Parts: sequence; structure tokens; C-alpha cells
Amino acid sequence: MRLSAELKLRHLEVFVEVARQESVTQAAEALGMTQPAVTRTLRELEGVVGKPLVERHGRGIRLSAYGEMFRHHAGRSLALARDGVAMLRELDEAEGPRVAIGALPTVSATAVPEALARLRAEGSRSRFSVVSGDNRYLLDQLRRGNLDVVVGRLPAPDHMVGLDFDPLFRERVVAVVAVGHPLATASHLPTSAFEDFPVLMPSEGSIIRPMVDRMFLEQGLTLPRFPIETVSATFGRRFTLQHQAIWIISHGVVRADLEDGVLQLLPLNTDSTLGPVGLCIRSEHRLSAAAERFCATLRQACDG
Repeated sequence: MRLSAELKLRHLEVFVEVARQESVTQAAEALGMTQPAVTRTLRELEGVVGKPLVERHGRGIRLSAYGEMFRHHAGRSLALARDGVAMLRELDEAEGPRVAIGALPTVSATAVPEALARLRAEGSRSRFSVVSGDNRYLLDQLRRGNLDVVVGRLPAPDHMVGLDFDPLFRERVVAVVAVGHPLATASHLPTSAFEDFPVLMPSEGSIIRPMVDRMFLEQGLTLPRFPIETVSATFGRRFTLQHQAIWIISHGVVRADLEDGVLQLLPLNTDSTLGPVGLCIRSEHRLSAAAERFCATLRQACDG
């Protein structure tokens, strides 16, 4: 029997969503299906592959070892199918194809706006959507085919399965305060600096958090007494300006405020946090012409 007679697109959609949610109930809600229908579809798929794909875990479920093996292939197949349908549907859209961009905070205020401004000036008729968020969320959306490209720091190797990375430039993490802060004119950072003031830190799970943690250890710095974890540039800026906070963040997020003299760099060696920023694209995924043009324009913007 041909595989196409047994395996349906809905099997992959259900499996990928269950794998993402780790819950049949939540997957059913996300897909607009009933819980029994999701369970039945999973059982049908297990019958096709001949292996159990999920198993009970506490009060919920998790992927079995076979499910983990199948997850990558199912996600890629589903994403490629969506890409093909979207490409054909967009051929008749007079306003041009839509390009969905995931932008981590380090580029959402700098490189990406500059590239889009250049495209508009060149007369591009394409439509763009820009989604910001943490690394895990954006890469998940990229694998599912909901984003064409993600721009940001190079993820950890275990997060790059099925993805390709195209470097654009290198960037470091910095520690900044508002102009007028008691530490703004310090030539040497006191050992108690991170105990005396609130400190905004990259969130757990963000790409740069391990680098920041390692930097504290390497330099023998006292961990913050009052840390606030955030990846929000809007919150970070407002809190730093109004509450004498120290903000530890990627340089790109605060570059404009540093150039305008609103924020001030602290004398902290952050060389160990230097790392590549670039484009993440699904392996074997063919970008639309509009998405290719965006990537090319972004490279030009980053080159100066």
C-alpha cells in the first residue's frame, strides 16, 4: 500500500501540535478539535508508523523515544507543505507575498527596521510581519512554518536541528545605567554594585543568559541581590531610566540610547559574551523571492 493512502496531513498537524503542547487537551484547543479526535488521530498515526509515539508522564503525556525520533521529520514535512501552499496562493496577490520575520530584541530595534525602511524606499510591494519574542518561541514558530526567517543570536547547537545559520555580525552584552546614575561616572565598578541597585537580567532560557552567568563567575562578581528577569526592551528601558537600575542586555538593544547620551556604559569587561548574530532558516527550505530580498537587504544594512 502506498504511504499516501495511510498517512494524511492531519496526522502530522496533530502530532506536531501534541509534541509542542505536551498535552492532548491543549493541542485539541489549539487545533479546534475535540480531545477524542486528537487521540484517535494519534492512534491512527501510530498504526501507520508501527511504533508508540507518546506515553503517559505523570498526569500528562510526553513523546516516547520513537516520537522524539519522528518529531523532526514530521515538523519539517509539515512546514514544507505549508510553504508550498503559501507560495502558490501568493502568486495571485497583487500586493505581493507576505514575509514573516522573527526578530530577537537585539535586532528588532536596529537591523530589521533599517532593512525594512530600505525595502520601502526601493519600492517593494511585499507585505511584512515582524514577531518578537524569546529564542525558543521564535525557533518553534520557524520550524512549524509560521515564520520564514528568525534574526538574532546564534542558538545553542541542540536548538539548531533542522536549521541553518547565516552570520551577519558579532555583538557583545553590555551593562548600562541612566545618565545621572551614581555609577555613571565610575572608572571602576564597585564589588557591591550588583547588590546596591536593582539589576535587569536576561531571562532564563534566553540565548545570552548563559553568557551572562558565566561572565559573573569568571570575574568573581557578586550575584544581584534584586534581579529582575526580562527580555522586554520597552520595560527594560523605562525601568532603567526611572529606578536607578543596572541593565544587562545585548548592545544592539541600547545602541541608540547610548549614542543619544540617554544611557551610559558601565566599566565591565564583557568580552566573553561576544557572539554571532545572524539569520536562522529551515534547512532545505526555499525562501520566496520577497524573503530572499529581505535577507539580502538585511545583510547590506548590517554591512553598513
